Amino acid sequence: MKIGYSRCSSESQNLDRQLVALKEVGVEKIFAEKISGKNMERPQLKEMLSFVREGDIVYIESISRLARNTLDFLTIVKELNAKKVEIVSLKENLDTATPAGKFMLVVFGALYELERDNIRMRQAEGIKIAQAKGIRFGRPTIDIDEHFLKLYRQWKRGQITVTAISKKLNISRATFYRKVKEIEEVKN
Repeated sequence: MKIGYSRCSSESQNLDRQLVALKEVGVEKIFAEKISGKNMERPQLKEMLSFVREGDIVYIESISRLARNTLDFLTIVKELNAKKVEIVSLKENLDTATPAGKFMLVVFGALYELERDNIRMRQAEGIKIAQAKGIRFGRPTIDIDEHFLKLYRQWKRGQITVTAISKKLNISRATFYRKVKEIEEVKN
């Protein structure tokens, strides 16, 4: 049986391009999901791995759709090979039914991981340079100013709820409690 596996990383992305490619090669059943490929904890991947049987062929649009790192990729390939299931990657034009295909799938998997690592490294370097220039990342810090202290005192007297304070200051309840802890540590 020809089985397809399709994945994109988020709900805002579209699977159509992959699904069309899989249908063009005559895939009979497709397992598709919108979830990060950062690990193997993906419902449709697990379902596909338990569904396949000896003699099946799993079609993927690209190696990167099956796994984002070499270890996960090789683990999936090994599991499919143990079931005597072949893998065909359309983008890379590779087929694990051939020795050259098996070799090239491993090489391409390693290259995808190398590129992702390089992207992460460049991103970290860019963040470091930006921070050196004084650019801050993340949520802005909440100062304990007079307005905050006024609301804090009202809360201590039972005159206002944390939910109301959160709305007034546009902060989460957890942030409020963290700031309360800072205030009370200073008092002690």
